[in-house]
Amino acid sequence: MPGIVSLLPSATEWVFALGLDADLRGVTFECDEPAGAADGRAVVVHGLPTTDADGRPLPPAAVDSLVRARVAAGEPLYTLDTAALAEIAPDVVLTQDLCAVCALPADAAREACELVGNPARLVTLDPHTLAEVLDGATAVGAACGVAGSGTELRARLQARLDAVAGGVRGLLRPRVLVLEWTDPPFVAGHWVPELVTAAGGEPLLAAPGSRSTTTTWDEVRRVASGADAVLVAPCGYGLDDAARQAEDVLDRLPPTPAVWAVDAGAVVTRPGPRVVDGVEALAAAWHGTAAERADLVRRVRQRA
Repeated sequence: MPGIVSLLPSATEWVFALGLDADLRGVTFECDEPAGAADGRAVVVHGLPTTDADGRPLPPAAVDSLVRARVAAGEPLYTLDTAALAEIAPDVVLTQDLCAVCALPADAAREACELVGNPARLVTLDPHTLAEVLDGATAVGAACGVAGSGTELRARLQARLDAVAGGVRGLLRPRVLVLEWTDPPFVAGHWVPELVTAAGGEPLLAAPGSRSTTTTWDEVRRVASGADAVLVAPCGYGLDDAARQAEDVLDRLPPTPAVWAVDAGAVVTRPGPRVVDGVEALAAAWHGTAAERADLVRRVRQRA
């Protein structure tokens, strides 16, 4: 099997899901799933500190300000440890070009491999749709010499989505506005609107397949006034922090829609195998079609 370096957390999840973890040599500072994923492995990507002195996540406005300041100054958001990469000399490097704010860009990885003289195979995972997220299984499997396992894993994940689709078929679909960030407000793009649809909802103010975009609170209130639910899914945050952020913006939202929080950093904005868990959890929350997943989704306010 090849030596693998993963430069993004979702790729690390695909590696583990395919049973290739014994070949994983390097990870990023954000690779936290499965628990202990970074144990005994070189951390080759470091990024901005997004926690305070007590280890608590910074609020969205502080993170946004930090990112904007670094970009304006022409400073990188992520750094690659080229010495560690050279020592590993991986056969396969898994990277992305989807979002320069979310992970190290592929160009930086390519340049680093050239700099250290390592002819690694660079695999870029850039999903824009839900189907393309699942294609991560086949892309990683093929690159790492286990194409059959990748195909089988993708089929299993698709079967779970098909089961959810069968469970919500014919049910009334709640109209859902997804906030991927709260300060400033961002509305959902890429595969996230499809997650809402797959879970039996109707996404509002969303751009399936396109980038997430900023909006205004006036526009959020206008659209939310006709929504059944607002889903607060802040990129990179866990459930407790998402719930706190949802509570913080309750007074900015109309009183009529229900407000939900989701562990977006695990099952919504990270394009790995657990997006299927997210679909199942949302379908259970909105329709009761499966066992509740209180570890992933929480209702912050009932619908009026």
